[in-house]
Amino acid sequence: MGTRVAASADLDSTATIGDGSTVWHLAQIRENALLGENCIVGRGAYIGSGVRVGDNCKVQNYALVYEPAVLEDGVFVGPAAVFTNDHYPRSISPDGSIKRGEDWEAVGVTCRMGASIGARAVCVAPVVIGRWSMVAAGSVVIADVPDFALVAGVPARRIRWVGRAGVPLIDAGDGLWRCPETDTRYRESNDTLIEESK
Repeated sequence: MGTRVAASADLDSTATIGDGSTVWHLAQIRENALLGENCIVGRGAYIGSGVRVGDNCKVQNYALVYEPAVLEDGVFVGPAAVFTNDHYPRSISPDGSIKRGEDWEAVGVTCRMGASIGARAVCVAPVVIGRWSMVAAGSVVIADVPDFALVAGVPARRIRWVGRAGVPLIDAGDGLWRCPETDTRYRESNDTLIEESK
């Protein structure tokens, strides 16, 4: 199948790009980053040093994924979304000298399988974005997101449940939820949602 990398992309020689992946114009993929198979990295997107991206992921135009982020398989990162990596960002130390890499501890955002991050959302590390969850466009995530949750706002809060298809689930009563697209059933307990086996 092969990979496609635009001539204007900045791809470090130590980065690994999986078969079938595409890296578009002006994207930057830093040293030791790992991009899985069949991924798309959009125009102007940034993948930081050592970031791990699973198979079948999409990182849309101008998204910024700073190290040490981890994206599991099937993650969607919308246009201009940002994953931060510093608890207490400063350009300088208390003595006024510029901070260097060894002067702070990088923390990362982890996106579990199938998660989707909306356009211009900001995920403030360290947070875990749960399996098949969705972060609404423009949201600011400052706490972990449960599996199958749709979160929105500043700060982001759960407003609905969603299934693997990404559409809001229908309340079937007694803690049961149903996907109107796939008819998959889910059970809610203690503010978590579990997909029922078929």
